[in-house]
Amino acid sequence: MNKSELKSIAENLIATTEFAGNKSIEIYKKGLKTIIKPDNSPVTNGDLEVNKILTDKIKSLTPNIPIISEETVDFDKKNTLDTFWLIDPIDGTKEYMAGQDEYTINAALILNYVPTIGLLGVPKKNRLFYSYGKNNCYMIEKNQTIKLECKKKTTKGKVFAVSGTSKPAKQILDILKKHNVVSYTPMHSSYKFCVIATGEFDFYAAKERAYEWDYAAGHAIAESAGAIITTLENRPFKYGKNDYKNLSLMIKRSNVLDA
Repeated sequence: MNKSELKSIAENLIATTEFAGNKSIEIYKKGLKTIIKPDNSPVTNGDLEVNKILTDKIKSLTPNIPIISEETVDFDKKNTLDTFWLIDPIDGTKEYMAGQDEYTINAALILNYVPTIGLLGVPKKNRLFYSYGKNNCYMIEKNQTIKLECKKKTTKGKVFAVSGTSKPAKQILDILKKHNVVSYTPMHSSYKFCVIATGEFDFYAAKERAYEWDYAAGHAIAESAGAIITTLENRPFKYGKNDYKNLSLMIKRSNVLDA
């Protein structure tokens, strides 16, 4: 696909992502219905409705590209694709169920194992992020579209991190110390990728956890804005693994984090 095609697909998903976000709030207000999946994680009628909204639109835009969603994936079937969509209709389902505001709506197009298009809505924060390749990352907030370039918004000379937990493992704490992180803020959804793209935070590190759909949209957005994304061992973070399981992850806002 060329840049024009990618831009068209991404922009055609903006209204759908916004609609899905509004629908998630509407369903929450009416009262969620929850079931427990075989892996003991919860799924709500909000997750399922958002999944349908995103899937239906994506199928109409790219009918020949397979869609892998957290809510419909067949773990008994190995992934052999190099080009496909990854959907996580609601990342942070527990936060969503608790009425918190950091849950996200996610869709990403993987092209040749690389996340290229990313759509990520944060309904309760009234923010929507989208990207379609290098240097094409945007945030829609208060009806304004802002280009994101990972420009630092915090105190210069200091490094601020986001963390997937309030109590990081020793390995992660050691990495934070190595990168001169002065503080870390817990964030339990893919929103953490976006606040690095905006420059509100500088760094994130995580051991192997979760699945590719949890990261793909945020990855596309942060990397498009200029962030550097690798494993903890500084290897490329690729998608299209047979079992969809994530590698370890490290996101740097830039090579010079404190500037």
